[in-house]
Amino acid sequence: MSLPSAEGASPAMAQWFALKAQHPDALLFFRMGDFFELFFSDAEAAAAALDIALTTRGTHAGQPITMCGVPVAAGNAYLARLIRRGFRVAIAEQTKKPSARSGKQPLARAIVRLVTAGTLTEDELLEAGRANLLLALVEGGAGWIDISTGRFATAATGADALADLIARLDPAEIIAPPGLPLPEGAQATAVPPPPAPSVARARLAEAFGAASIDAFGEFSDAQAQAGWLALDYVRTSQAGATPRLDAPRSEAQAGTLGLDPATRASLDLLRARDGGDDHTLFAAIDRTLSGSGGRLLGSWIAAPLTDRAAIVARQEAWGWLLHEPGRAAMLRGALRAAPDIERALARLSLGRGLPRDLAAIRDGLAACASCAAALEEAADAPAMIAALHGALSLAPGLRETLERALAERLPARLEDGGVIAPGFDGELDAERRLCSDSRALIAGLQNDYAQTFGIASLKLRHHAQLGYVIEVAASQAERLRGHPELILRQGTAALARFATAELADLDRRIAEAGGRAAERERGVFAALVAQILAERDLPAAAWALAALDALQSAASLAQGGDWCRPEITDGADFAIEALRHPVVERALARAGGGARFAPNDCDLSPERSVLLLTGPNMAGKSTYLRQCALAVILAQAGLPLPARSARIGIVDRLFSRVGAADDLARGRSTFMVEMTETAAILNQGTSRSLVVVDEIGRGTATLDGLAIAWAVLEALHGTLRCRAIFATHFHELADLADSLPRLRPHTMKVREWRGEVVFLHEVVEGRAGRSWGVHVAKLAGVPAPVVARAGRLLASLERQAGTRPAALPLFEAASLVTDDGEITCSVQATDVAELPQGGVDRQDEALREALGAIDCDTLSPREALEALYRLRAMLG
Repeated sequence: MSLPSAEGASPAMAQWFALKAQHPDALLFFRMGDFFELFFSDAEAAAAALDIALTTRGTHAGQPITMCGVPVAAGNAYLARLIRRGFRVAIAEQTKKPSARSGKQPLARAIVRLVTAGTLTEDELLEAGRANLLLALVEGGAGWIDISTGRFATAATGADALADLIARLDPAEIIAPPGLPLPEGAQATAVPPPPAPSVARARLAEAFGAASIDAFGEFSDAQAQAGWLALDYVRTSQAGATPRLDAPRSEAQAGTLGLDPATRASLDLLRARDGGDDHTLFAAIDRTLSGSGGRLLGSWIAAPLTDRAAIVARQEAWGWLLHEPGRAAMLRGALRAAPDIERALARLSLGRGLPRDLAAIRDGLAACASCAAALEEAADAPAMIAALHGALSLAPGLRETLERALAERLPARLEDGGVIAPGFDGELDAERRLCSDSRALIAGLQNDYAQTFGIASLKLRHHAQLGYVIEVAASQAERLRGHPELILRQGTAALARFATAELADLDRRIAEAGGRAAERERGVFAALVAQILAERDLPAAAWALAALDALQSAASLAQGGDWCRPEITDGADFAIEALRHPVVERALARAGGGARFAPNDCDLSPERSVLLLTGPNMAGKSTYLRQCALAVILAQAGLPLPARSARIGIVDRLFSRVGAADDLARGRSTFMVEMTETAAILNQGTSRSLVVVDEIGRGTATLDGLAIAWAVLEALHGTLRCRAIFATHFHELADLADSLPRLRPHTMKVREWRGEVVFLHEVVEGRAGRSWGVHVAKLAGVPAPVVARAGRLLASLERQAGTRPAALPLFEAASLVTDDGEITCSVQATDVAELPQGGVDRQDEALREALGAIDCDTLSPREALEALYRLRAMLG
C-alpha cells in the first residue's frame, strides 16, 4: 500500500513522513512517550503480523490515520516477531526531553537504528548458540560480519562456489548490488554498488586505523569491496555508529571441506530438515557450557578442515584434557559461570549496554582468571592449550575495578538506578545521601525551627504546589508573622503555612538531587564502558574461553570410552571399526526401552574404495551412508568419532545424496533433482572426494534407472576414482565386481523367521537376494488384501523371469576428460540392429552370423564383454 502525500500534514505527522522517507522499505517505530507507534500501511502490516489492534488517530488529507502501537518496555519482544516475519524496522527515538520542548512544536526525533535480521545485538532477539551473520556479496567476493560478536571475515569466491559458501555460513541476512546473480533459493536485500576497489581498500583501512588493509592479510579487490559493503551497511543500521569489530580476516575456502547445500541438507549438521535443531549432529555431540562455546563448536562442524596439522592440533588439545581430568573439571566449573563476553562487548560498543552487560564482563574476567589458574604449570600442554592459556592471562585491574564498582544486586536498566555500588564514587554517594537522607534532614530542620520559634507543635510539610513549608495552627500564626525571614504562603481557618529561603533551597536541592544522582551514575557507567572497550586483549580472551569450552565438550564426549580419536592421514585411507550414527544413537537412548545402535565397519581402502550396498528398505542403508559421511565431518572438524577406531585420509569434498525430494517451486521433479545433484558430483568430485549416494535412478523407468546407475557407478570407479558408497536396489550391479576391481558388493543382513523379516542392521560382504519390498509394505500398514495381491504378483513375475530379472545388455560407458578438464560421460545401450555401419562390412556373413548368435537378454556382463572382443577381432 502506497503512502499518502505529506502535504498538509500536522507538525508531528510531517516529522513522521520525513523520517519514513529515509527508510521507505522498513516499518517505522515512531516514539511517542511510552509507546512506539506505527501509521498508515506500516500500521496495517504490523497489526496483521503481531495480531494487535488496529485503530485510528486524527486525520490526514481528510481521511482517518490508521495506527497501532506497542509499549517501549516490550519493544524487543515485538521486534523479534517482526524480524522473524521478514520485516526491517527503523526506530525513531525522541532526541530531547519533554522539558526541553519550546512552544508547541513536536519533540525532536531521529532514526537511531535500523533493525534487520543481520544486525541484531539483543539477547532477546538472538539464539545463544548460533552465529548471526550479515553476508555481503559482490562479483568474485564475499564479506561477512557478526555484529553481535565482532567477527569480520572475507573470502574470494566464484559463482560456482557461492552456493557452498552460503550454505556453510547460513547467514541471517544477505545484501548485494542489484543484478548480481545468486544461487537458487538465495534472497538478498538490494544495496548500492560498492565503490572502486582502491576506495574500498582505503575506507576499510581507515575504519580500523591502519595505513592499508594489507596489514591484516591479503585481500583481493572483490574481497575489499564486499568487506566495505558489509561494514557500511552495519554503520547505516546503527545510525552511523561503528560497533566493536575484529580486524577483517581473509579466509581461504581451500582450507575447508567442500560441502554443497544438498549435502548439508542431507546430513542435518546444524539444522534438521524439519527446521528444528534437536535431531542434528550438533545436538548429538554438544557438551558445551556457554553460548560462545556452542557457536564455536557449531562453526567447526559447519566448516571441517582439510589441513591435517590444524586437525591434529584440535585433537591433541581435547586429548590432553581427556587425560587431565582434574584440570578439565576445574575448567568446566569456571566455564559454567562464564557469560557471553563477545555479545556483551558488542552491545556496550554501540551504546546499548545494560547493567547486566557490565556484570557479564566482570564475571567473564573472573572466569578467564579461573581457567588460566586451571592451566597453570602445565609443561606438557599441547601448543593450542598453551596459546589459549596465554590469551586468558589478563591484568587484574579491570576485573578489580568492576568488582568494586557494581552493586551486588543490579537493576534491569540503568535508568532504574542503583547500578554503582556505594563507596565507589564520592560525588554519587553525596547526591544519593541527599535523596535518601532527606527525611532525616527535614526532621532535623523541623526540630531547629521548633526551638527557634518556640512552637513545639511546628511541622515541616511538603505541599504539591508550595514545596516544603512550615505548618502551624492558625492560633500560632501571629507569633511567626513578626519574623522577617518567614513568608506566609497560605492561611486557612485551621492552619497557616510559611516558607523560608532555606526551605525553598532545600526543596530545590532535594528535587534536583535525584536527577543529579542519575546523571552522575550515567557518567560513572560510561567511564566503566570506556575502560572495558579500551582493554584490547579482551576479545582474544573471550575467544579463548569459547575454544576451551568447545575442547572440553570434545573431551567430555570421549570420556565414555566408546568414542575414539581418529588417525588423520594425507593419503586415501578410510577404515573405520564399529562406527555408529551419533544422532540415531542419541534418539534411541532418549526413547528408552533398552534398544542399542548396531555398529558397523566401513573399509574404503585404496584397493576397495567403492562399496556397493544392496538390501531391503528399512534395513538401515540410509543410516549407514549418513553415518559414514558424518564420520568425515567429525574427523576433519578435529572431534571424536563414535567408533572403536578409525583411520581416515583427508577428504577434499564430501557429497551426500540420501533421500529423495522434489522441487516443485522451481518446476523440478524428484528425478530431475536427483540428476542435477548427480551431475554436480561427477563435475566437481576428485580422487580425494567421498561420495555417498542412495538409489540413483529410482525416479524413472526401471531400465533407464539401471542404465544411469550403472554408468554413474562406472564413472565413480574409473573416472573420478574416489572413495564412494553406492546404495541401490539394482542388485544386478553387483555383477560389475568382476570387471571393476575396486568395487566391493555389500548387503544389509536380514533374517526370515516364520514368514516375518527381521532386520539385523548389519553390513556384510555379498549381494542381496531380494528387496523384501512386500514385507516392508506389510510393516508399513498397507492393507492385508493389497499385500497378499502384491505377494502373488511378485511370485508370478519371478517365475516368468527365472527367479531373477534377466541381466541387461552390456552398456557401453565412455568417460573421458576433455582438454578443458570437463568430465563427460555417455551411456548407450548397444542394440545389434543399430550397430554403426562405419566399422562393419555388411557383406561379411560370418560377422552377421556371429551377431545373430548373441542373445542380448541373457548375457552376463563378462559374457557380453567377451562377445565384444570377439566381434572386434573379426573386424580386424
